[in-house]
Amino acid sequence: MLVVTAATLGIGVYGLRISRTTSDFMVASRSVSPRLNAAAISGEYLSAASFLGAAGLLLTFGADMLWYPVGWTAGYLVLLLLVAAPLRRSGAFTLPDFAEARLASRTVRRACSVLVVAIGWLYLLPQFQGAGVVLAAAIGGPPWQSTVVVCLVVLVNVASGGMRSITFVQAFQYWLKLTALLVPAVVLLLVWFGDGRPAPAPGVLGDPAYPTETLAWSNPIAEGGTIGLYLTYSLIAATFLGTMGLPHVVVRFYTNPDGRAARRTTLLVLGLVGVFYLLPPVYAALGRVYAPHLVERGSDGLVLALPGLMVPGWGGTVLTGLVVGGAFAAFLSTSSGLVIAIAGVLGQDVTGRSFGRRRLDGVTAFRLGALVAVAVPAVVALTGGDVGVATTVGLAFAVSASTFCPLLVLGIWWRGLTATGALAGLVVGGVGSGLASLLTLYTDPSDLWLDALLRRPAAWSVPVALVAMVGVSLLTRDAVPAHTRRFMVRLHAPEGTALGSPRP
Repeated sequence: MLVVTAATLGIGVYGLRISRTTSDFMVASRSVSPRLNAAAISGEYLSAASFLGAAGLLLTFGADMLWYPVGWTAGYLVLLLLVAAPLRRSGAFTLPDFAEARLASRTVRRACSVLVVAIGWLYLLPQFQGAGVVLAAAIGGPPWQSTVVVCLVVLVNVASGGMRSITFVQAFQYWLKLTALLVPAVVLLLVWFGDGRPAPAPGVLGDPAYPTETLAWSNPIAEGGTIGLYLTYSLIAATFLGTMGLPHVVVRFYTNPDGRAARRTTLLVLGLVGVFYLLPPVYAALGRVYAPHLVERGSDGLVLALPGLMVPGWGGTVLTGLVVGGAFAAFLSTSSGLVIAIAGVLGQDVTGRSFGRRRLDGVTAFRLGALVAVAVPAVVALTGGDVGVATTVGLAFAVSASTFCPLLVLGIWWRGLTATGALAGLVVGGVGSGLASLLTLYTDPSDLWLDALLRRPAAWSVPVALVAMVGVSLLTRDAVPAHTRRFMVRLHAPEGTALGSPRP
């Protein structure tokens, strides 16, 4: 963990040397190559839920859970087909920038700013809390220490070098995370072969201690009946459609030189993320042989515990250290991307507007926004109760899918979208999914169906938001902005053609 922290800060200092302008801090001057950008996106997207949670779910519930990482990956296919290139051609710095440019409405911009911050904080909270859990599991230290370390490292990197600095850091952390899973997996498979390829003992899993109503929330198709089927499809909808609206993912597409590069970046991300997700099933399968007891004691610790269980002595210690370093990198990279997205919005729409009677310059406003972006979820993580990583991340996807997905798809592909319609959809989808998130985190409904609808709201909140956005736009069709046709041409005309806009 110390080595990962030192490397992260070292790369950040290098980025600081070449970060000077507001454009450097916000979008790395739109000069990031597809290969570097794809590695950076993969680095920030593969959070602790991917690094630790996927293997734990597969250990407990078997191959039925393979749809979970498939959903996380397939969201980039939708992003590739519908959003990536037009969004880059819009010339925006942030999602609120795009909304205002498309709809000519400051009100819609403010609504988008609130949603970016809300989704970002909802996603940041489990990253900070999970970092404390990893430290406690690794060296027995108090969880708050690791939370503070992650917050400080992320804040220093983001505030010092901005997007240009974080791009190098996150690309490095993707390859670190891949190595941290791949090398131990190869060694553990060799140990398994050397042991004669033993199979799991019969009757180890499916223990009566895990009744059907508990299994339903994570293994719905196999155990959950009708409620479980709803939960499955609702979470698939959230992961498929929510990826395009995650602030820390979308902001990276503004760093590409042009729309063609944005498409190439997305295609490479599909490959990099897909390769990474080949590894958690290996740990889960080996865990069923060597660590079935972790089903009861906490399956999220499988990746951290398995090397020490299978490889005795210093070899297991080294492999465990590698895995712990990769897990810590997962917290750092995802948190950095989220802070960048939130700081960009706060720097433009809040801290940069006024500071007393003096307007702040872009870089100073960005840095102040980064401080606020880290401080709020850090305080909640240090003072509040534990929030499940998988549950909270799923809710963040649901809020994103219920708000920014309809806005982006309709804003890019339908000329009839109006500011009033967009605002109606954002309010309906944001309030619906946001209220469901709050009730899930802070209440415990006794009714199973009510709990399911709140825990996985995307199946109803996304269609409701889409209908509201389209319906109100049709009722206010006379309010379509005058520049809509020209802006749509800019979004869809390839660069280099007579209709294509120059790079902003």
